[in-house]
Amino acid sequence: MKYETRSTFETLEAWKMARNLRKEIAGLVKTFPQEEKFRLTDQMIRASRSITANIAESHGRYHYQENIQFCRQARGSLYEMLDHITVALDEDYIEQKVYENLRNMFFENIKVINGYINYLKNQKETTQLT
Repeated sequence: MKYETRSTFETLEAWKMARNLRKEIAGLVKTFPQEEKFRLTDQMIRASRSITANIAESHGRYHYQENIQFCRQARGSLYEMLDHITVALDEDYIEQKVYENLRNMFFENIKVINGYINYLKNQKETTQLT
């Protein structure tokens, strides 16, 4: 049986971009030293998963304000990830070019999440007016 994905979080551009970022992080942390397995590596994996999970959970909320709040949490996890990649750069686990590429991905993700939050705010206002 084929499931329709038309009305799920899987169609959201914010979730798709965050998924790509999550996959990028998952591959990257495999190159980190073993002693970071339960420190930076674990934090980066959890933060990257939190981004997509919060976007998915927001989509399951039927009140705009709840939806917006989960998107804000996803945005917070993105900023947490930015700090983690800065640590990875400072500890020489990644090169400057990798850092810059990831940083660009983060800010593109943030831009899309902010756009989605603004869309939800506008929908909330439009719904309240009718």
